This record gives sequence, C-alpha cells and structure tokens, in this order.
Amino acid sequence: MRKFWFVTPPPVGPDVPYTFGLIGDLGQTFDSNKTVTHYELNPQKGQALLFLGDLSYADHYPKHDNNRWDSWGRFVERIAAYQPWIWTAGNHELDFEPKIGETKPWKPFTNRYRTPFKASGSTTPFWYSIKRALAHIIVLSSYSAYGKYTPQYSWLEEELPKVNRTETPWLIVLLHSPWYNSYNYHYMEGETMRVMYEAWFVKYKVDVVFAGLVHAYERTERISNIAYNIVNGICVPVKDQSAPVYITIGDGGNIEGLATNMTEPQPAYSAFREASFGHATFGIKNRTHAYYSWHRNQDGYAVEADSMWFFNRYYHPVDDSTSAQS
Repeated sequence: MRKFWFVTPPPVGPDVPYTFGLIGDLGQTFDSNKTVTHYELNPQKGQALLFLGDLSYADHYPKHDNNRWDSWGRFVERIAAYQPWIWTAGNHELDFEPKIGETKPWKPFTNRYRTPFKASGSTTPFWYSIKRALAHIIVLSSYSAYGKYTPQYSWLEEELPKVNRTETPWLIVLLHSPWYNSYNYHYMEGETMRVMYEAWFVKYKVDVVFAGLVHAYERTERISNIAYNIVNGICVPVKDQSAPVYITIGDGGNIEGLATNMTEPQPAYSAFREASFGHATFGIKNRTHAYYSWHRNQDGYAVEADSMWFFNRYYHPVDDSTSAQS
C-alpha cells in the first residue's frame, strides 16, 4: 500500500515565514523533469507551489490525448502528493476542439484539479483567492471573460477591498498571460486585461504579479501604465512604487521549446530577461521583507540566476528595484 503525507499550513498571520515555489508551463518533457528535480532539491525548500498554468499539454497530441493528463499526474505526484499546488488555468487547459466533438472547454482540467473557489465567493474554479500564512493570493483567469460587468470583474472588484493587510500583509496575484512581456511570443496578449485591472493593482498596492505563457523568464521593475485616457497620449510604462513587480515564469519545460526571440532594445521597464528553463521561489520572511530567486536548470541546485529582496508595499513601501539595491 502506498502512503503519502503532507504538512498542514501555519495559521494565517502577519509574521509567519513561508516559502512558495513557482513553476509555469511545465509539460512532461526531459526539460520538465529537470525543472521538477531542481525544485525538489532547491535548498530553499518551497512549502507550497504556485502553478502558473499550462499543465500537461495533452492538447498537443492527437485528439487531445487524455492519457497525457494521466501521465502528467503521475509525473508531478512526487511533489504534488506532499505539498499543495495552487492552480492557475492556462490556454492549454481550455481543450476546446469542436472538430473532435469537444465543445465544452476546460473539461479535463476541471475534472482533475480542484480549486477552493467557493470559499472566496467565486462562482467558478478559474478565479478565486486563498490566504496562506502571511499572504493573500488572488488567482485570475486570462481566458475567461474579464470585461466590465462580467462575473470575474465583479468578483475582483469586491475581493480587493476585502484584503486585510494587517492579517495578510503580502498581496500576490497569479494569472497566465503576462501584462508586460518583451518577447516576440504572445506579445501584448495580456494587454486588454491589463487595461481593465492595472489601476486596481496600483490602488491596492499589489506586491507582485506572477504569470506564465511565454516560454522564458522576465522580471520587471515596479511600473504602471495607467495615465492614458484616449486624448492625453500618455501611454508609456513609468516607475511606480505603488505598483507590482511583474514576473513571467513560463519556463517549466513544455513541449514547444523556449521563446528565444526578444524585442530589441530591451525596454527600460524590463529589469532581467533570459530564455532558459527553470523555476523560482518566493520566501516571505515577515511583514516587511521577502526574498525572491530564479533558478535555471543548467545550474547547480542552489545557484540563483536572478534574485531580489522585495519590500512590502503596505508596511515598507521603499524603493526595492534591483537598480536601487545594487
């Protein structure tokens, strides 16, 4: 008989140290296996994993081969059986293919991977929130309607004011399609969602936004682009200490390869970018400080290819850009 175990999370509170792992666009390839192994052996030891969408890539196989969902489940079991994975739905979870009679999207994903959406008043598994230790985590759906008056818009409009920063100082958002992306892959796909919600992220001082989709890595400075009102012509990202850092971690392994074609020159808002497979960790130390690091598969398990100290936007809103720290 096989036995599994897990560690229950600590009580929610403002000074409960906790470390999250981060993986996106994993798939089930040789590189996927290297990513999972690196995460397992990372000495920083994530206690829960924030998954940024695109799980099995079963839709890449003939007739969206559901056996690939089963094999992917067996592949990630060595971690997922022992620590919680917090799911974000990506484009490869849609599984919408009328040509083979699949006219109801999301079926394989929703039947295999559950999210605690009802606890946060959501009406669907694709957007929801959870509290874990000293973090309030909001998960959004890039591939569900998000315009004004839609269910996702209405839910987020009510959810953000509920965040109690004295209880959960760190406000983290997960989504799949990045809002700031300087690669020539999926370029500006997240733009309409950014236009809808970015001003809210600045108003409520979101600390960091994690995304996937682009099969590479990128980290921005704290920036916003919310001044534009059609007639003023102001439509450029500017440094904003009330805004989040945007991090793309779509480099889990997938079946499609790396996104190596970048826009040139590198935009001023982009602090670091590289097309390598890997994973990241976000270790929250207390209500004011968190340490973030990105780890490439080709390096040793403890090697950090990119890192920064985050200063909490609510309790310690000083400049934490890497240019300021260097």
